[in-house]
Amino acid sequence: MNTVNITIDGHKLKVPGAINIWGAAKMAGIKIPTLCHFGNLHPAGACRVCLVEMEGSKALVPACNYTVTEGMVIRTHTPEVIKARRLMVELMLSDHPRECLTCDRNLNCELQKLAADLGIEKVRFQSELPRWEKDETSPSIVRDPNKCILCGRCVRTCGETQTVNVYSVHNRGFKSVVSPGLFRGLGEADCTLCGQCVAACPTSAITIKNDIPRVRAAIADPAKHVVVQTAPAVRVALGELFGQEPGTLVTGKMAAALRLLGFDRVWDTNFSADLTIMEEGHELIHRMRNNGVMPMITSCSPGWINFLEMFYPDLIAHHSSAKSPQQMFGAMAKTYYPNKSGLDAKDIVSVSIMPCTAKKAEALRPEMRSSGYQDVDLVLTTRELGKMIKEAGLDLNSLEPEEYDPYMGVGTGAATIFGVTGGVMEAALRTAKELLDQKPLDKVDFKECRGFDGIKEAEVELGGSKLKIAIAHGLGNARKVCDALMAGNPGGWQFIEVMACPGGCINGGGQPISGDFSYRAKRMAGLYADDKQHTLRKSHENPEIIDIYKNFLGEPLGPKAHDLLHTHLHRVEHPGCDK
Repeated sequence: MNTVNITIDGHKLKVPGAINIWGAAKMAGIKIPTLCHFGNLHPAGACRVCLVEMEGSKALVPACNYTVTEGMVIRTHTPEVIKARRLMVELMLSDHPRECLTCDRNLNCELQKLAADLGIEKVRFQSELPRWEKDETSPSIVRDPNKCILCGRCVRTCGETQTVNVYSVHNRGFKSVVSPGLFRGLGEADCTLCGQCVAACPTSAITIKNDIPRVRAAIADPAKHVVVQTAPAVRVALGELFGQEPGTLVTGKMAAALRLLGFDRVWDTNFSADLTIMEEGHELIHRMRNNGVMPMITSCSPGWINFLEMFYPDLIAHHSSAKSPQQMFGAMAKTYYPNKSGLDAKDIVSVSIMPCTAKKAEALRPEMRSSGYQDVDLVLTTRELGKMIKEAGLDLNSLEPEEYDPYMGVGTGAATIFGVTGGVMEAALRTAKELLDQKPLDKVDFKECRGFDGIKEAEVELGGSKLKIAIAHGLGNARKVCDALMAGNPGGWQFIEVMACPGGCINGGGQPISGDFSYRAKRMAGLYADDKQHTLRKSHENPEIIDIYKNFLGEPLGPKAHDLLHTHLHRVEHPGCDK
């Protein structure tokens, strides 16, 4: 690797030649503040908060936009630099709403923290900028342009990482605003609702639609029986909201908290993840044996489904018809559970706790009513559940762990890894291979499915033949896979997994927000550790799954299973948005 010698704040360093000043300073343990620089996005230099002195330059330069060169001398915290940074932040605050105490991002707002770090105690400037209406047209995401600081992180995340390009900066100067094309509401744009813009936003200009009041009202209604399911990725992220290290498993404590909040039944979405594998595994085998449409695509990501329906509808036939675990669970909560309990389905309110913003919209799809009612009534994200727990005065860390309730409370290790990229594929292979080979697996772990590579390819032996697989995460990588399929599938793939969010559900738009990107690897490690500690690690070994097929559903892919657990996708015509 080519390296250069530079000096930062008197420290002589040898750093990679392609790195920017901001990255070089970080390597040296020197923090340069920024509001627009984010992850692996292309540097924008928009916020000007990362200004530094560069010897030989008459003006301060943005650290994120300058690549290091041999002999460069940088000073990051001189009085002139601090003064300039303070001015930049004061100008942002001059037209920013003074709603910190009631703001969704209070105490987790990058602008708020930076103002405190810089010692800003009053705003010297007053703005007369236009005020914008809040956009609540989306079922999942709320936009408040008045809180936007024009950092461009949502624009670049949606464009560079997800390649959907919903957002653009419109107008110029003081009238600049970030908005979907033609100033449409987000609900009218080609938005997949993946929520990566929510995770990227440093303020609360883009937030999650709050469904906590509706859940509270349902719990308080004595006529309603409120049940809840918790997704795999939630258990390794919820603890972060209570000071725990990312990846810490809080499954039992979460179950205890949900009971204390008043839910009548607390269940595990891992149960229906196993149910999903039973249907998808048999669907894969059926397609392989009967010349079905191949490759078969699998996913539990509604953001990806939205992307597929809007941008690649010609590939819909390749997709598994199995519902996501959330929706399978909802159908079972209002058919199987009433059958077991004697309750009337109309009195059951089905709630899910998800890492994903798009799940809110998925629950509202008209085809997700196979029980005769809306199968999943309300969806809360991980962050919303954290708020509910705090509002109730509960200390998650001190709660004694509890088990899930019976009937739909048992999940295998295969189900828990649904929360990471490659997890659905690995879980499906565990079942499909054992069913086809008709003997126990030699190894349970399919490590070729693991890791953060944008697109992973491998070859797996099933039933005496080779199966070529591909795994993509992040919609930018999903687009590459779709383009390859449209071009004739030159990779020869036969089974494909796609997740909308980079890293999978562990990085969903409803998960705790952090500027330290090491959380992704830690959450992933937490789910793999959870899988490894399970006695049952294959979906078809789940005793509750065996029971539900024996006593209620019949055979996988059978008539009843098909009616309740499968759905259809359809072409979505949208007006387009900067495509």
